[in-house]
Amino acid sequence: MAVIAGNWKMHMGPAETQAFFEGLTVDDSMASHELLLFPPSVSLTTAAGCAERDPRVQLGAQNIHWEERGAYTGEISAAMARQAGATYALIGHSERRHVFGETDDQVALKVGAALRHGLVPVICVGETLDEREDGRVDEVILGQLDAALAVLHGADRYLIAYEPVWAIGTGRTATPADAAAAHASLRARLESTTGLAAATRTAILYGGSVKPANAQELFAASDVDGVLVGGASLDAESFASIVRAAG
Repeated sequence: MAVIAGNWKMHMGPAETQAFFEGLTVDDSMASHELLLFPPSVSLTTAAGCAERDPRVQLGAQNIHWEERGAYTGEISAAMARQAGATYALIGHSERRHVFGETDDQVALKVGAALRHGLVPVICVGETLDEREDGRVDEVILGQLDAALAVLHGADRYLIAYEPVWAIGTGRTATPADAAAAHASLRARLESTTGLAAATRTAILYGGSVKPANAQELFAASDVDGVLVGGASLDAESFASIVRAAG
């Protein structure tokens, strides 16, 4: 079973969300996979109402705050996300790290908040182009993973998403070999930290300019358990095509 997740970022208001679900057909060939969508928070309740018609489509919040409540204008708590219909939370996305300055420590706090409220964290890690060219891929992504693992002890489930920053929204995609190498490093760290059984059952997704045209070869790469899709998840048929590419 593959995990196919779509991150809508700052797209898709409630009306567009309704239209997306009206155009999404989950056929039998897709039923064995886990489908996950991250709408913007203003569309989460609408998406939850639409997804009731097909429970195979699950929902997550694009971001949460680590505090339970308070004077944090523009933020949503894990409890709020859960009430709105989320069962997952995207945490540490590269845009949160590099555009909004989110740190490893803050990622860890958000992971803890997600777990307290029964949300499955999807923890994003990835290197910039400069870090890759400096030969620091493992140093960067394993450091980011370690910060999250420090608060994941005993967690029933979490997902890891490897998203090389240089391949997000640029049209450039890591080769299957690039993805496999990074995923192997992440899997080895999971095994050494959490044990073989936990490492084996933890899905590691690849994210970075995933499209219907390249999805099949990415799914075929070693240690790639699914994909985190950006722009190509905004269209129902495009998203369905990526799901079908998982076989």
